[in-house]
Amino acid sequence: MTEERDSTDRFDTQLERLQRQFENISRMWDLERFGLSESEMTSIGIDLIDHGDEFELTANVPGFDRDEIDARLSENTLTITAEREEETEANEELYLKRERAHRSVSRSIRLPEPVNEENVTATYENGVLSLTLPKQQPSDVGGHTIEVE
Repeated sequence: MTEERDSTDRFDTQLERLQRQFENISRMWDLERFGLSESEMTSIGIDLIDHGDEFELTANVPGFDRDEIDARLSENTLTITAEREEETEANEELYLKRERAHRSVSRSIRLPEPVNEENVTATYENGVLSLTLPKQQPSDVGGHTIEVE
């Protein structure tokens, strides 16, 4: 493992730890005081497994329909975003509290190795998004091979 990749992995680990700590602390705050609802602070929980020739990522995205989820892969970073607008009813003045008008969650995950973007597959069932991300073969990475003599 190169020193650059090792430092990137440490940074990603610290960033994820900071995100979890912020989420834990925000649960203790009165978020409405800051103009936020709990649904706006929710993150997408993930599991990432390395199967050798591919990564398997499972993400919790409950409460969204398949067409409300966007998964994008760019430069070894997978970004999952789910967004939904609730229909507004005509009798809005009857609400004492309304938190279900708009919901959006997003999560970016830096993958440790390049992925063959064209062969990524995804399924969504019962609030769980599952992605299979085949790794790029060294010959697929591109560039010029230098023959060592």
